[in-house]
Amino acid sequence: MLAASAAGLGALGLGGLTTQAHAQGAAAPAAKPLPSLAAWKDPKAMIVHSSSTLETRRAAYGTSVITPTNRLFVRNNLPAPDASILEQRDAWTVAFDGVKNPRSLTVADLKTLGVETVATVLQCSGNGRGFFPSKPSGTPWQVGAAGCVLWSGVPLRTVIQVLGGAEEGVAYLTGTGGEKLPEGVDPLSVLVERSVPLKALDDALLAWEMNGEPLPLAHGGPLRLIVPGYQGVNNVKYVKRVALTAEQSRAGIMANRYRMAPPGTKGNPSQPSVWEMGVKSWINGPLPDQGSLRAGWVQIHGVAFAGTRAVRAVEVSVDGGKNWQQAQLVGPDLGRFAWRQFVLPVQLSAGTHMLASRAIDSAGNVQPEGRVDNLEGYNNASWQDHAITVTVA
Repeated sequence: MLAASAAGLGALGLGGLTTQAHAQGAAAPAAKPLPSLAAWKDPKAMIVHSSSTLETRRAAYGTSVITPTNRLFVRNNLPAPDASILEQRDAWTVAFDGVKNPRSLTVADLKTLGVETVATVLQCSGNGRGFFPSKPSGTPWQVGAAGCVLWSGVPLRTVIQVLGGAEEGVAYLTGTGGEKLPEGVDPLSVLVERSVPLKALDDALLAWEMNGEPLPLAHGGPLRLIVPGYQGVNNVKYVKRVALTAEQSRAGIMANRYRMAPPGTKGNPSQPSVWEMGVKSWINGPLPDQGSLRAGWVQIHGVAFAGTRAVRAVEVSVDGGKNWQQAQLVGPDLGRFAWRQFVLPVQLSAGTHMLASRAIDSAGNVQPEGRVDNLEGYNNASWQDHAITVTVA
């Protein structure tokens, strides 16, 4: 029955955003074209918010674990470097500091040190911002600023070992992007440089490949710092410097932005940073604009993940959270950083039904009902916000 459900996915739209979904449909002349950076994406799968923000349509996730590269969302804080940097990928250099033997290494050097492949959920920290009634500034993502990706590269811990290990007193792993900075402004105000707790070093990867292909420019090629379980901004694109540091970066994107600032305030270093992802899930089918949904058996399916922890279970409700049933986790388990597909066959009677899902991680943490209000609309894992309402004939 799951296969039958998947067969109808091409007809689905973006649940929870019907107006926008129709506006982006084939019959809508106002639909934005794909930007040149991502012209190779599947236009039917994407919502174009701007030249640097593309969202995956809710229906486009399908029922497979890995998100195809041509359907993966795009979010860049600065314009991407010139595509010429991909002409000699192996010549790209990265400086390493905060180690006993600091030096620069090329991608060719890194490829001699080891290879690992890890599946991770890549998610913009603003995913779900569009559900905030306060309408925070920034892209009004629904669920489509996320995907599950296979990354291949060298474990960062191995590189650090080769360089003699960490210096004394370090507490953070800091990655710096290689974008060209605009002239005439304070570099720290625009520099993409993020610090995460040093424990992330155990799982971090310097990746040159995603989903079996060389890393595209839109996703950070030729080399990207991957920090499994952490929100997307910490997975620094075009990485040019990796440092083990005693303090967090002073760059604005670290010190003041991507902070859980209460509404009506400004971000500052005393507030929690957007680091590890929490437990989260949502339903990808059936969706409100699927078309006529007939009474009878329906396969409710979606995705669930839990940051640095594995998903232990997913529960589904067809009555807006009054009652819950345990769904089945399906498909391959690609590790604790990947998401799990879930499915629950249910009989729906004629009428209106609110479908919701909530995930539980390996430590027993349950996906929350409500969101945490904050200035920029970050870290929305509310199962209530992500619920969808369908009408059955």
